[in-house]
Amino acid sequence: MQQINTRISVTTRGRRLYDITPQVMQWVTNAGFKTGMLNLYIQHTSASLLINENYDPDVLVDMEAFFARLIPDGDPLFIHTAEGDDDMPAHIRAALTQTSISIPVLEGKVALGTWQGIFLYEHRTASHTRYVLLHLQGE
Repeated sequence: MQQINTRISVTTRGRRLYDITPQVMQWVTNAGFKTGMLNLYIQHTSASLLINENYDPDVLVDMEAFFARLIPDGDPLFIHTAEGDDDMPAHIRAALTQTSISIPVLEGKVALGTWQGIFLYEHRTASHTRYVLLHLQGE
C-alpha cells in the first residue's frame, strides 16, 4: 500500500460553488493507483467541500438560494462581524457542510456517480485563494 498527497489551489470570485472535479480526477489518474481511498480536506473555516449534482447548473443556484435564506448576511443575531456581514454566516455555512470528503478509487478512477461532481463552496462574498489537500492511499 502506498500514500501520496498534493495541494491544489482554487481562486474564487465570491460566494458560489466551484467545480473542482476535473483537477481532482486528473491528479488521481496521473497517480496511477488502481484502487484506494481519496480524501479531500479544505484548509479554511469559511469555505467547504460538497459532492453534488454536476449536470443541471440550477442545482447549484438553488443550493445558494437555500443557504442565503437559511443564514442571511448581516443577521443581527451574530456578534462576530470582524470581517463584515458575511463573516459569521460563512462560518456557519462551513459548519453545516463539510471540510473533508472521502471517495473510493476503483479501476484507476474516482468512483463518483453518474451526475456527481466535487465542489469547493466559497461562503465569503469576496475573492479568495482556497487550498484543498488531496491524500490518496492505495495501490
